[in-house]
Amino acid sequence: MTVIQNKSICTNLSITFSSMVFVMAPSSRSPREIYLDHLRKGQLAFQRDAAGAPIFFPRVVSPAGDTNLRWEISKGLGTIYSTTAIRPKNCLPYNVSLVDLDEGFRLMSRVEGEPSKIRIGSRVRVRILDEGAEPIPVFDLVMPSEVGQ
Repeated sequence: MTVIQNKSICTNLSITFSSMVFVMAPSSRSPREIYLDHLRKGQLAFQRDAAGAPIFFPRVVSPAGDTNLRWEISKGLGTIYSTTAIRPKNCLPYNVSLVDLDEGFRLMSRVEGEPSKIRIGSRVRVRILDEGAEPIPVFDLVMPSEVGQ
């Protein structure tokens, strides 16, 4: 990576943070493409920065400006942080939930099942749905006896 103070000649991807520009060599695959490849393999991938902080949604540069990001695979277990039930007219109800994964990152998804049984603090396990144009992570409620499995 090259740090350039003068922005005049920049042919590679550049990202500006205050007065400095971080220039990275072009990558053949974006973080989003890598993330989707992991989902297609049934894996929920996330990144960590050099200090070990989890990063999600995958990106080129961490919120702290770190470009040294490494990929990890989540075990897929988490806790519902927040949830709301959506009840569209003439459709089955569903929910939108924020899930705190055990590795330390949070993502928005849905928890499958009857919305009235989905509660804040419930344990969940990720399942990858690959039924549309792109795979997506969804969650299923986990019984206390299943947590270690």
